[in-house]
Amino acid sequence: MAQGSQLQRLVDVMNQLRSPGGCPWDAEQTHESLLKYLLEESYEFVDAVASGDRVDMREELGDVLLQVYFHARIAEEHPTEPFSIEDVAQGIADKLIRRHPHVFAGVEVDGSGDVLKNWEEIKKQEKGRTSALDGIAMAQPALPLIEKILYRAEKYDVVLETPTNVNIAGQADESSVGQALLAVIAWAHANGVDAEAALRAEALKLSEQVRAIEAR
Repeated sequence: MAQGSQLQRLVDVMNQLRSPGGCPWDAEQTHESLLKYLLEESYEFVDAVASGDRVDMREELGDVLLQVYFHARIAEEHPTEPFSIEDVAQGIADKLIRRHPHVFAGVEVDGSGDVLKNWEEIKKQEKGRTSALDGIAMAQPALPLIEKILYRAEKYDVVLETPTNVNIAGQADESSVGQALLAVIAWAHANGVDAEAALRAEALKLSEQVRAIEAR
């Protein structure tokens, strides 16, 4: 088959599933009802990458791709502001070209640091952002949310006051635990450590402990 034909085949399959005579369940879905699946499939791909299983990676990435196509197919049905998977692809391709002037417009950069700096500046201009918080998804899990806020604050030269001396031996309540976690994440961020990856590594160690105890 010609290159790209399988992507068109996926478009055709989704169209049949959503059309009259297709699948009742698929026809009933909305952007809102599918959100949990988008998150689940993303986490399953993360697990596949962590395991290094190439077969699982390909399958789980396909499940993530399905969610993109599913949402795009639903979007085509909007009565006043429809868009298609072609519009989605065009938008992201155009964005990549705009955000990589060192590749497509002859701008010179000195390493990946300059690339990220240019990316943020171009994004800021495109979005008309004036606040470090503009564009941050507040619905994301708290740990990456804090990391994103810390990152943006640096880029916008916002000086934050984060807790440093936290007593974890005292009485625990929501506020004290939140302060302690914030202090650790800020500490990791200041030292270039991905707090999410660090905590995930410890979670995997805990899971191995559970397996070892259960195997006794």
